[in-house]
Amino acid sequence: MPQQPILILDPRAADPHAEHQALRARGAATLVDILGVTAWSVSDPDLLKHLLTSPDVSKDAKNHWPAFAETVPTWPLALWVAVENMFTAYGPNHRRLRRMVAPAFSARHIAALEPVVHDLVSGLLDNLDALPADEVIDLREHLAYPLPIAVISQLMGVPAHQRTEFRTVVDNVFATHLSAEEQAANTAALYGLLDTLIEIKRTEPGEDMTSLLIATRDDEGDGSALSHAELRDTLLLMISAGYETTVNVIDQAITTLLTDPQQLAHLRQGRCTWQDIVEETLRHQPAVKHLPLRYALTDIPLPDGQTIKAGEAILASYAAANRHPHWHQDADRFDATRPRKEHLAFGHGVHFCLGAPLARLEVATALRLLFERFPDTQLATEQAALKTLPSLISNGHTAVPVRLRPASNR
Repeated sequence: MPQQPILILDPRAADPHAEHQALRARGAATLVDILGVTAWSVSDPDLLKHLLTSPDVSKDAKNHWPAFAETVPTWPLALWVAVENMFTAYGPNHRRLRRMVAPAFSARHIAALEPVVHDLVSGLLDNLDALPADEVIDLREHLAYPLPIAVISQLMGVPAHQRTEFRTVVDNVFATHLSAEEQAANTAALYGLLDTLIEIKRTEPGEDMTSLLIATRDDEGDGSALSHAELRDTLLLMISAGYETTVNVIDQAITTLLTDPQQLAHLRQGRCTWQDIVEETLRHQPAVKHLPLRYALTDIPLPDGQTIKAGEAILASYAAANRHPHWHQDADRFDATRPRKEHLAFGHGVHFCLGAPLARLEVATALRLLFERFPDTQLATEQAALKTLPSLISNGHTAVPVRLRPASNR
């Protein structure tokens, strides 16, 4: 079939849903330009799931992307493909790195965090309750942000004095409107913070994941520890993925519930649960729109006659796939009572997000306690006035302004 012109993705994501519709309209996979790099955007969920589980597709850019060496020095998203952790690993190396991290996210550890998350949310809501009545509050800033940062910081042992700095640099990692020079400076600052954290924990280890990773050796392999680069980049992955994505899901869930009162009515009348709200948010507004990058190890023929050639880059377009009309009926509509809420918000296959249970716990707890305490909360602006984050990756708003309405005012 004739090759379509390359679709240039908007780095500021001014109208992401129109862009996702355009991707789906171009077929299961189409060539796009992502900040100067050409990749195959895959928006068909069946094809995407196939590629995410195929041994012919790798996330190891250094070994499987011929354009790696010439691209990384000038590409704003270089960090996303150059890190040395399980996010960019392939085959046995991925299995080695993943099993060294997995114990932190066991069912037992997540269950132990339930009271911690509950107390953190309660404390944040206490702070909001103390503010003057009718004051406009940004719930992204005062709930969606501080909860995941506190949880992942406690899990990883990040000192309180480093948390604000980590937030700033991690936010910039997900920003796609920054130049290559700005991102390089941000990466240097991020690695400086990680090196400081590692040094603190080497000197004074504690009961936290950073201390554990420093001491961990691969008992199922050759007994080796993580290299310094692997340790640093694993901490980068856990801290950044452990808070930024959860912030967006809380943001999107609150925004939806305040702009579609029927969903809260479904919940209050027993037609759905908080877990249903969380899963439908993950389907309808996943925290990550596009996730760079994967690479074809061999020529991969597509159903429409096109071919992803060996060495070409692949972009997992999760947000577009989640709303594919062939997967879900009336896919653009949020419906917490939807019987099938399957989605790709946490990925698929061997790279499925280890932190998914923790994220689900945080979002459900934040929503439940927020709307129990402030059941009549209202958005303080028109929905159309909410601004999306300037990012091809993160799917959230710059702010979620509300007026809180406590139960006593009902």
